[in-house]
Amino acid sequence: MTLRIDIGGLPSGRLRFAASPLAELTAMLHVLAEPAHHPQLAGWAADVWAGLRPELAERLREAEFLWRSSRADFLVPSRPRPTLAEELDEVDRIDDESYVTAALITTCGSNRVHFAAASPLSDAAARERALDLAQARGTLQETFAERLLADPAAVRARVRDTLEQCAEAFFDAAWTGVAVQIATDLRVKNDLLKRQGIGAALASVSSAVTLAPDGSRIIVDKLQDNATAAHDTGVTFLPSVFGRPHLVAVHAPGWQPVLQYPVAEASPAEPVSLETVTLRLEALAHPVRLRLMRTLARGPHTTGELAHAWELSPPEVSRHLAVLRRAGLLTARRQGRYVRYSVNLPDLTALGTDLLAAVLR
Repeated sequence: MTLRIDIGGLPSGRLRFAASPLAELTAMLHVLAEPAHHPQLAGWAADVWAGLRPELAERLREAEFLWRSSRADFLVPSRPRPTLAEELDEVDRIDDESYVTAALITTCGSNRVHFAAASPLSDAAARERALDLAQARGTLQETFAERLLADPAAVRARVRDTLEQCAEAFFDAAWTGVAVQIATDLRVKNDLLKRQGIGAALASVSSAVTLAPDGSRIIVDKLQDNATAAHDTGVTFLPSVFGRPHLVAVHAPGWQPVLQYPVAEASPAEPVSLETVTLRLEALAHPVRLRLMRTLARGPHTTGELAHAWELSPPEVSRHLAVLRRAGLLTARRQGRYVRYSVNLPDLTALGTDLLAAVLR
């Protein structure tokens, strides 16, 4: 399943790589809401929660659905500004209709929820549907939706004030720590875009982002099947340190396509594709191959030794070994007349992490 962004005829200058303080703050808030998604930041999250004033901690919990599972579109800017305050000013300029719709989509639990043409701010039936969806998600969501529909200005002001308090509590210090990494990544991406073109720049973003062979579409490996166009607006790419390993896409109608992508770690390993993870899981799903792997985990074996150990024919063992080798789970070493097979422990050990990264992208 993919998200397809039509960029046919789009000038290269309309493809932008830029830093966004607000998007990075949103990534930090997601880490605080879902620390299990980011084990490398669990210590940071624990320290932040321990240092928060109780009132701010409560505010983050009451609105966490704006950034927990998916991100409210207005929190991932298409036109980044140098400072958080300037980006929050841009959010303030969004009309109530767009703001409320974006907030309700995350509040009601899915970016696949679409509201009717009628506005829940003015249409009683649309309002009831929005409240029913929010109620189904939980008491916090229902309360937030009720307040948002009753007084959008008050809720918008409260959300902004909460984000400003986050800046003082933890964001400013964290942003100072990651700004250099983000700036370095942006130099690389913009240089690739200028010198080698869109394809090279996209390839450096993530293995999950590719350019269609005819150059007319950006294809993003996401758990959705959707399409949008960027003919009039362009596409914005926002690097993130705290967002790793997520690849966040904003593409709702009326919003410019934006992708927030993870900045590569220092000395990164090549990302493992979803196809490779699938191949390895399928290889291990067969009970015979799993038994062979358990034997090989104890030390190198030949085909004949494995056949004898499991009372199988050598050709049958060879077929299973070939599947495991194609998946990259075995290594082979010739010793005289014999070939001994061993488990590729680094890739086998990393399978859980690779699977998590592929799923969370």
